[in-house]
Amino acid sequence: MDTLKKLLQEIDKKGYKAYKKIKGVYQFKEFSLSIDHVQGDPFAIPSRINIRVPMSQAGFPTDSWATRQISGHSNVIRRIALEDYLGRMVNKAIQNNCRGQRGSGGSGIIDIEINGQKSLLRNAVLINHEFIEVRLVIGLPAADRRVAGLQAQEMFFDELPVIVEQALYYKNLSANELLQYVNCAEDQEVLRHSLKQNNLVAFIANGSLLPRSSGISDEPMTGKIIHFKSPPSLEVEVKLPHSGKVTGMGIPEGISLIVGGGFHGKSTLLNALEHGPYNHIPGDGREKIVSNETAVKIRSEDGRVVSKVNISPFIDRLPFGRNTQEFTTKNASGSTSQAANIIEALECGTELLLIDEDTSATNFMIRDERMQALVSQEKEPITPLLYRVRELYEQHNVSSVIVMGGSGDYFDIADTVIMMDEYLPKDVTQQARDLAYDKFHQPPDQLDKLAQFMPAATSQRKPGKQTLSAARNHFSEKIDVRETSYILYGEHRIDLSQVEQLIDIGQTRTIGLMIHYYASHYGQTSFNENDTLTTHLTQLIKEANENGLDIFSQYKVGNLAMPRLYELSAAINRIRCDDWSVSLK
Repeated sequence: MDTLKKLLQEIDKKGYKAYKKIKGVYQFKEFSLSIDHVQGDPFAIPSRINIRVPMSQAGFPTDSWATRQISGHSNVIRRIALEDYLGRMVNKAIQNNCRGQRGSGGSGIIDIEINGQKSLLRNAVLINHEFIEVRLVIGLPAADRRVAGLQAQEMFFDELPVIVEQALYYKNLSANELLQYVNCAEDQEVLRHSLKQNNLVAFIANGSLLPRSSGISDEPMTGKIIHFKSPPSLEVEVKLPHSGKVTGMGIPEGISLIVGGGFHGKSTLLNALEHGPYNHIPGDGREKIVSNETAVKIRSEDGRVVSKVNISPFIDRLPFGRNTQEFTTKNASGSTSQAANIIEALECGTELLLIDEDTSATNFMIRDERMQALVSQEKEPITPLLYRVRELYEQHNVSSVIVMGGSGDYFDIADTVIMMDEYLPKDVTQQARDLAYDKFHQPPDQLDKLAQFMPAATSQRKPGKQTLSAARNHFSEKIDVRETSYILYGEHRIDLSQVEQLIDIGQTRTIGLMIHYYASHYGQTSFNENDTLTTHLTQLIKEANENGLDIFSQYKVGNLAMPRLYELSAAINRIRCDDWSVSLK
């Protein structure tokens, strides 16, 4: 502590690079401070520090974060939730006690990488039996590109100790709020695990708040709001360890339609289901809305790259004999991109597809009778989802929830039909069935005549060396993430703007690093019987869960968050390179 203070006094008013001398570990009275990286300029990326508080001093009860059994498996959700909670408490303490920018560039800022409405596995806060570690970035203060030593002392010796005291000591936090936060996450995990035993793919509790404050915000709507209420016929009761008995709408396995007029809440409900694989923080309004953890939102994606994907179950007999079992393009159409998105989701083991007709290719979704009469089946390469979705469920146990506002053809194959009416759901399954096969509408011929079945397994695809290379110009490797939707990976710009369940820039950063890790550890091995991109990425996710996100970064950072398997795979699938290998099963 005294050593750091002396160093800051010695370098005061010297050139900014003199800050390099303070890199190291310092022992304060209540915690240790490690200055891991020192920026070379006040306008550069801020410096990185970490703080460790011994658990014996922090005083958090083991029960507040210890591993528990959920559905027969060890689960660390309480630890993840407490890490998330403490990160938010640190952020709150920063806002209350840090003066913020003072000087040129980013001088004076202190920040932690935790935000949003979801509780994710991150590396900003780490908890174990020995200590709590918090990783921050700090803008070392400057005056005209010179060291502002007195202001640096203020940050290290006045602000940081108060932040630690207010946010990282159990005695100074609300025990009830902390317990509610951790229990809320555990309830969501239990609720999600209970879906299968109840033959459900999703659950929306009564009283949930689905609408968000705006189209670009994930925060809950305020003011006049309508809380969710299940129709009696779909109401399910579940028992949670902390909330007790909870009732709400259960969406059964199979094919479910969400219908209704425009602006009545169809897409709002689907959006809540999209985010159902993630745990929400208390107060979000969606704390008891869960979906199957493998749920994937499917959409058309004009212009995306597709590399050797077997889209033949949906698109075949292309002009000039173009191969659709190893379909490759750098500029996919709406229908081919949507077909590829479904096949790639199946490769990742999805059990639930979420689809909105508003973001789908019309010719991929339906082909009405008059169009069939005009364009013969022999001249139409597209087999619409309408004729495959039943098979996906019955043959491959993949359920679908589809928002459909413009076509009643899906009534013919739906198990459940939910109508949104002024943001409240109604079960109209029977009415839809009555309309399905009446005198005005006969079942489409293809439902009876279609003979080709979807394959039980798809091709074993694997990216090559060029795809996985992060080399760029004179850099040995270059991975840069400045926003959630894009990764600059070597020479490649990976566009993830249409991967709608990617929710946090920390996930995107981790994906970039995981691709490079994959290239180093898995990417150059030869094919064997079970060798696929997905099997390797599944192992990668397992490693991250067991060993933490730090294994992917050569530096100690606190800005990573865990992605799901599908979003990780989606990033590799969108790299624009031609050197993919494929082995058909």
